Amino acid sequence: MATPLAAASAYANVARIASDVSSLALGRQPAAEATGDTSFASVLKEAIGSVAEMGRKSDAQTRAAANGKANIVDVVTAVSETEVAIDAVVAVRDRVIAAYEDIMKMPI
Repeated sequence: MATPLAAASAYANVARIASDVSSLALGRQPAAEATGDTSFASVLKEAIGSVAEMGRKSDAQTRAAANGKANIVDVVTAVSETEVAIDAVVAVRDRVIAAYEDIMKMPI
């Protein structure tokens, strides 16, 4: 099971992305624009990189537990956080595909 901190972080990231998208739709600069590039591609790249990093940490925890150097609770927590992150990426992917299919169904 994911920790409340991981869930709160995931919700905060989704809220930030949603506010950036709504700001762009209204013609305003998003709040994160001051820190750098906030294109959809950069946000997606950052999210996938974050998920990959979580996977690496989870693997490291699993290896450490197999060697007897880590607590099993830490391993389960790391694996659960990775699972939540992967589920979020898959949900975003599904929504993007659904949006693309809706656009392709529109008459010209």
